[in-house]
Amino acid sequence: MDLSLHGKRALVCGSTQGIGRAVAEELALLGAEVTLVARDAESLRKVRDSLDRASGQRHDAVAADFTRPEEVLTAVKKWLVGRGAAHILVNNTGGPPPGPALQAAPGEFTAAFTQHLVCNQLLVQAVVPGMKAAGYGRIINIISTSVKQPIRGLGVSNTIRGAVASWAKTLAAELGPYGITVNNVLPGTARTGRLKALMQSRADKAGVSVEEVEREVVAEIPLGRIAGPEEVAAAVAFLATPAAGYISGINLPVDGGRTGSL
Repeated sequence: MDLSLHGKRALVCGSTQGIGRAVAEELALLGAEVTLVARDAESLRKVRDSLDRASGQRHDAVAADFTRPEEVLTAVKKWLVGRGAAHILVNNTGGPPPGPALQAAPGEFTAAFTQHLVCNQLLVQAVVPGMKAAGYGRIINIISTSVKQPIRGLGVSNTIRGAVASWAKTLAAELGPYGITVNNVLPGTARTGRLKALMQSRADKAGVSVEEVEREVVAEIPLGRIAGPEEVAAAVAFLATPAAGYISGINLPVDGGRTGSL
């Protein structure tokens, strides 16, 4: 099985923490030259330096704010000059705040759509020409199991994640003839800053401890535990490799068996 990413360049968004950082680390271990993309320049520098030390390679970083799509596009286009191609694009952006869909203001949907789907679209448009020329392309979107089964209390997120999943499925058909795959990885419950915030919010509303909320969450997971970010990253990394060249247009849950749909 060919799992080597030597000679491949990867752009990994939201890569200074959580799942995004774990993905960057995993791709680097497989030999990829990784470019981290996030808004905090200092955090990017620290993670890049850590990645360099761990992998024995040189990596890169691009600072861009995903609330400003044109800034993201300009920064990535500038990075692409002289590099030829980004062979792997991992779209990953922090989820919208929790709350019922009915109570969400229209601006909340617009902001989430911009940060997720619009930025994803601009990044794909920037990297696809290079992927076509290189004869190798992997576009992987980290979204949520809510595209298969909506999650209570995440009204805006459920809506936008579903839009991204449909967009990706459409792209998979359009880009398949060029050997470019497009897939979605759907994390379930993973130990990230977002999970911590969501559990705290749920605990505050219910008037119980975070520990009690965590016990309730774990009770819904057949494997009986919360995933580490590296376990989600392993699925993303596999889809980025040559071994996954005939897998495209899928939604892959990494959720310990929790999602109730097929």
